[in-house]
Amino acid sequence: MSSWLSKLKSGLTKSSTKLSEGIGSIFTKRKLDDVTLAELEELLITADIGPATAAKLVADFSRNRFGKDISDDEVKRALAEQVTEILKPYAKPLEIDASKKPFVVLVVGVNGTGKTTTIGKLAQYYHKQGLKIMLAAGDTFRAAAISQLKIWGERTNAPVVAGEPNSDAASLAYQALEKARSEKTDLLLIDTAGRLHNKADLMQELAKLVRVLKKLDPSAPHATLLVLDATTGQNAHAQVEVFRDLTQITGLVVTKLDGSAKGGVLVALADRFKLPIHAVGVGEGAEDFQPFNAQDFARSLMGLEG
Repeated sequence: MSSWLSKLKSGLTKSSTKLSEGIGSIFTKRKLDDVTLAELEELLITADIGPATAAKLVADFSRNRFGKDISDDEVKRALAEQVTEILKPYAKPLEIDASKKPFVVLVVGVNGTGKTTTIGKLAQYYHKQGLKIMLAAGDTFRAAAISQLKIWGERTNAPVVAGEPNSDAASLAYQALEKARSEKTDLLLIDTAGRLHNKADLMQELAKLVRVLKKLDPSAPHATLLVLDATTGQNAHAQVEVFRDLTQITGLVVTKLDGSAKGGVLVALADRFKLPIHAVGVGEGAEDFQPFNAQDFARSLMGLEG
């Protein structure tokens, strides 16, 4: 687990350096007054923590420490504690209900967020826990997504249900669920298209896919995960809104934290949307993907050790 912590810390370096250096320049032998608080709030906003969450953090902060001398290290520790408190209620691993066989997970998100890779990493994670996995290549518009999923299927010993390019995603999902049931699969992970240029089409496609799954299992899908790319920063808010309108989102996965100085967006998303954050990714490898831990993330974001 320590190697994961060091990866998380290293992955958040761009975000933590920005915050750490900013805090250091604001709180050099200065009292916590209106000017320093305004500067701190501005810094938090530029780190993509968002105006509403930044204002909340600064208000909590000033309540106990206003007018006192404070070091940059104290500021970082106090902020890490506050961020942990915001994130803690939403740090929930994806729980697979063994009574649902298969447990059906629909994975949604715009193209380029790392949906297919996330499915592969989830497959690997649960395969290691001894679950029998099946993958469904429901993004039938991208040949690359289908071939990528097949590679992950080989790695995780998981059969992949795939159709012809541009075939009907809903009927493919139906076939996959039928097959998963007959083969007593524990977990069925379904990839979906992420084209947003025609939202109406995407909405109809997702609605049809869910309707068709419910014909076989009225409780399916049992989880719908939205995959967000941390490098998009505040644009992630718009993506949550769009997909929340399209389908019933049950949790978030945030990828590419290692390529972003916008890691703070995760705090803003939790604070605003109150959705579970199941996992975060800080690299391409399967081991670079772990269940989300609020305290580890908050301390890494502030550049604190351990």
